[in-house]
Amino acid sequence: MKNFSVLIGGKAGSGIDTAALIIAKLFNQLGYNIYIYRDYPSVIRGGHTFAIIRASIDKISAHEDKVDFILALNQDTMDRHQNFIKDTTKIIYDADSLKTEGIAVFLQKVLKEMQAPRVMRNSIMIGAFAKIVGIDLEIVKDVFKKRFTKDKDTNLKVATRGYEDAKEVIKIEKASDNKKPIITGNDAVSLGFLNAGIDSYISYPMTPSSAILHFLAKIAHKFNLKVLHPESEISAIIMALGFAAAGKKVATGTSGGGYCLMTEGISFAAMAELPVVVVLGQRPGPATGLPTYSGQSELNFALYSAHGEFSRFVVAPADPEEAYYWSSVALNMAWKYQIPSIILTDKALAEGVYSFDKPTQKEIKEFKPTLWDKKDSYKRYKFTENGVSPLAFYSDKNAVIKINSYEHDEFGVTTEDAKLSEKMQEKRVGKEKYLKKDLEDFDCVNVYGNKDSKDAILCWGSNKGVCIEAAEKLNLKVIHPIVMHPFPEKQFKEAMKNVKTLISVELNVTGQLANLIKSYGFKVDKQINKYDGRPFTVEELIQRIKKVK
Repeated sequence: MKNFSVLIGGKAGSGIDTAALIIAKLFNQLGYNIYIYRDYPSVIRGGHTFAIIRASIDKISAHEDKVDFILALNQDTMDRHQNFIKDTTKIIYDADSLKTEGIAVFLQKVLKEMQAPRVMRNSIMIGAFAKIVGIDLEIVKDVFKKRFTKDKDTNLKVATRGYEDAKEVIKIEKASDNKKPIITGNDAVSLGFLNAGIDSYISYPMTPSSAILHFLAKIAHKFNLKVLHPESEISAIIMALGFAAAGKKVATGTSGGGYCLMTEGISFAAMAELPVVVVLGQRPGPATGLPTYSGQSELNFALYSAHGEFSRFVVAPADPEEAYYWSSVALNMAWKYQIPSIILTDKALAEGVYSFDKPTQKEIKEFKPTLWDKKDSYKRYKFTENGVSPLAFYSDKNAVIKINSYEHDEFGVTTEDAKLSEKMQEKRVGKEKYLKKDLEDFDCVNVYGNKDSKDAILCWGSNKGVCIEAAEKLNLKVIHPIVMHPFPEKQFKEAMKNVKTLISVELNVTGQLANLIKSYGFKVDKQINKYDGRPFTVEELIQRIKKVK
């Protein structure tokens, strides 16, 4: 088997995500590339949750509409997921909780005999599954030992018992010796920040960006980070600006509703020329919307949010490699130009689990900003050719530093002078020209699939993976812009060479990227939009493309 999928389902709060990750790590030990799609309700306990673990010899970042195995821990899993079943699907089920056809595993019986808690049903099921697909017991033990610190021995015992009670039905062969790291998009963003020298992360939790806060908090002591969880998103952005004013490289993260509260702070950052990075994790709105599902409805929000006119950097990575790389770039650009940087992710990327390849682009190193030379009185907003003023921080006793949200002169003193106000506006907006020139050295637009095809798919963000798979099967070209602002017109124009038909694929109602490129004079011939909170499966997208071609 070169490509296969496993669906595991059960009650929310019963450890389905942990079980999915363990299964992924078993396949990882066999050298497969991994992708996990997570689906869960907005409740702490109760309701139904499931995960699809896909393994392939090829790089993947999307799931398919049929699975090869279903691990059913309750009746809901069978009742809800009939659509994932094909003729060859093997169903492995808890015979003590449901009745169906397939391979029975007696989870309650094992728990009772071994006096183990109910939450360990997953461990028994994983052990049984490993035996059924021919994975060596030593691999299972190794994965369990690395995964569990609490109740390690008991989990290992019940998993071994599940393994011993089962019989091998099919053999999943080893794919390679290449065991890649398995990480989420949020993990990759965090690592990218670390690579670019982040000092502080300040955030109020909001799905799907919350895990960045958790990840960095766990490792803060190793990297001398300040990681703070304030009382609201307003506090988070204003505290972040304070950290930036003190010379600390800082980021915050949220979703659409939280970003609404941050927008005045973004405008403050622009006026005060304070570098700050915001991770905007998209989910379907308006309002609370579908808080644990995915969408791409905040592109316009990122591009045009906050009052006034100013330079900003907006980037939308598609996978962990891009999330790692462009998070580093976003932090560097924020400090190089003293502007807000916005990283657009979505739930599918942020919480999806992927095999990680280190990016092949040029290495990104921490940017060191230009500092005040101390030759004259310090001017926080000194006029320069590129609009970027030398920095000094509060620890410098020789500098009088005035940070001002009002219009101001070079020293930071409030002004309402007409000519000076005009000059300051031009200073802030004029940085964008230099930022855009800087970005010409980066791959801001990538092309995949059949690069000679005259029919192309346009996509952004986490849609990249599913679009590439569909394009390879349909012999199409894929155009994938990563930087959304300043928009890389030259690179996009080059990517569009010889394209006669352009089909946009987006997870929103209105086609926000399609409308964006139209504003730069490019034509979109067909639009495929999906807005139910779920990403495209490979087969679903292929059918949608065939209908519009």
